[in-house]
Amino acid sequence: MKKNILIVGAGGVAHVAAHKCAMNNDILGDICIASRTVSKCDAIAESIKRKNHHKDKTKKVYSRALNALDVPATAKLIQETGSQIVINLAQSYVNMSLLEACIKTGVAYMDTAIHEEPNKVCEDPPWYANYEWLRKARCKEAGVTAILGAGFDPGVVNAYCALAARHHFDFIDTIDIMDVNAGNHGKYFATNFDPEINFREFKKVWTWIDRAWVMEKVHAVKRTYDFPVVGTQTVYLNGHDELHSLSKNIDAASIRFWMGFSDHYLNVFTVLTNLGLTSEKPVKTAEGIEIIPLKVLKALLPDPSSLAPGYTGKTCIGNLIRGKKNGKEKEMFIYNVCDHAACYREVESQAISYTAGVPPAAAAILIAQGTWDVGTMVNVEELPPDPFIALLNGMGLPTEIQEIKIPAKKTHEAEPVKHR
Repeated sequence: MKKNILIVGAGGVAHVAAHKCAMNNDILGDICIASRTVSKCDAIAESIKRKNHHKDKTKKVYSRALNALDVPATAKLIQETGSQIVINLAQSYVNMSLLEACIKTGVAYMDTAIHEEPNKVCEDPPWYANYEWLRKARCKEAGVTAILGAGFDPGVVNAYCALAARHHFDFIDTIDIMDVNAGNHGKYFATNFDPEINFREFKKVWTWIDRAWVMEKVHAVKRTYDFPVVGTQTVYLNGHDELHSLSKNIDAASIRFWMGFSDHYLNVFTVLTNLGLTSEKPVKTAEGIEIIPLKVLKALLPDPSSLAPGYTGKTCIGNLIRGKKNGKEKEMFIYNVCDHAACYREVESQAISYTAGVPPAAAAILIAQGTWDVGTMVNVEELPPDPFIALLNGMGLPTEIQEIKIPAKKTHEAEPVKHR
């Protein structure tokens, strides 16, 4: 069994993951939270203490300073802390540095988002082939377990695809992954996770149609869907990490990702973009100071972790899957609903961070117990989904399955994929 956790990062997702790891530290051992800003790590540790989530009092929860781009320093910290599982919840620019440190020290690695280079946005697909998969052979040679995209989306939705392929379908035609936040944070404008990473997603839309990559314009294709609990919502076709592994690992003709946005959000985002404030390219001020507009915008917007108090409403994230079972057409929605206020009461977080932070803690437990300690690099859909989903059911993210009755000539309010 592997034990002792190093969580890298101290944002909203790391906050939740640390709480959940502490609540299971009888299995996971000591927990070190490391970031450039130690005070943020200390605040997470204080929150764990305040909520009495330190299950085994003989195990430590403590903080360390770390520049995650410094591979030797990270390797040294891994060894000093005796950590055997590293959970990367820092900005995605550091993914390859952290993975390198894990390969060098022979410890398990996981993240929740794809690697990005600061000066490259929405590279050619599949994105995992540009950085992560290039290191797969080295992970296997070193016997290092590296689980990519172990949040909710990517992560749990990948497990939903594997669950559907294993148990519910003989053939899958279309997977529509849909993510809706029907909550209200009370701010004029804010993002629910790192604004810098969030806005970089909205440059191009790469989607998987008829077993080929297709590029669409941002926020140009939309649909409405009647979701469980949160009701009818408008969602927009979007590019997203999980498409870039599911297109390889799940046999489906088309896989699309949709995200919900309000008209207000889109209007503000459009103005910011037209002003150049979402650009990652440096500009010079009249005083000759070089700045990156996107970083300035991030500094001006609310910290996502500050949104949690008073956040109301719910999220709904799930997979609408169509295909055949025993020769008959079949359609189902596999999903989770999460309540913002309930998340705050439990771990002093909002539901966006909660849905992203609980799954890596669950994955760490499965690695520690050996179930997911596979000794190579994998995406979540390549792993057994049942123990993961069962564990999440007891950790605050229950899965629901809605069987959809198919009308005689068309599927339930679903637009057919345009075959090109």
